[in-house]
Amino acid sequence: MAILTLVDVSKDYETDGQRVKALGGVSFEVQAGEFVALVGRSGCGKSTLLHLAGAMDFPTKGEVRIDGVATVPLSDAAQTQLRREKVGFVFQSFQLLHTLTVIENVELPLLLGGNGQARAAAQERLKWVELDGLENRFPHQLSGGQMQRVAIARALVHSPKILLADEPTGNLDTTTGAVILELLQRLTRQHRTATLLATHSADAAALADTIVHLRDGHIEEVMRK
Repeated sequence: MAILTLVDVSKDYETDGQRVKALGGVSFEVQAGEFVALVGRSGCGKSTLLHLAGAMDFPTKGEVRIDGVATVPLSDAAQTQLRREKVGFVFQSFQLLHTLTVIENVELPLLLGGNGQARAAAQERLKWVELDGLENRFPHQLSGGQMQRVAIARALVHSPKILLADEPTGNLDTTTGAVILELLQRLTRQHRTATLLATHSADAAALADTIVHLRDGHIEEVMRK
């Protein structure tokens, strides 16, 4: 089943009074349990595509569907609910709250949604990323790799349909980055999450089931294993 569908998607921005095309006529699907890597030079449209895939931005033309729901017609409240229920985000800079403990960071998305089982779900996700036992530490007491594991647990705490990862190993050394990528690959397959990874790394892309090459806002090539 397609968890993410893009149909003839274009995105334009206004910059200094001029219209700039970030994406043009992009169409593809990501299935449940599929690990997809977006690759290409800086400025090719990877981040724009991730923003559209997560309903953080919306196409100028075309349609984006997340788990069958088109993002454009939704109200602001419905868009927020869609992101909260269907999408998980992992960022290069971790974006943990340093005044909260590990488990408090992980359970926060559920607490914001009024989920009364947040603590139990957070503990389970920390087991998924092999950080059980570190629940009461603060981010400054963790290594970079451990902080990214916390970020992944937080992204998965609400069992999203799609996980979006924007250069998740960019702030990590090569060895730690490889461990994080293998973790993302394993979790994608075990829990049937659709994962969309934006990366400059050939090693990261090599772990994906599908590699989408972007160039100047267009899909240049799609490679499936």
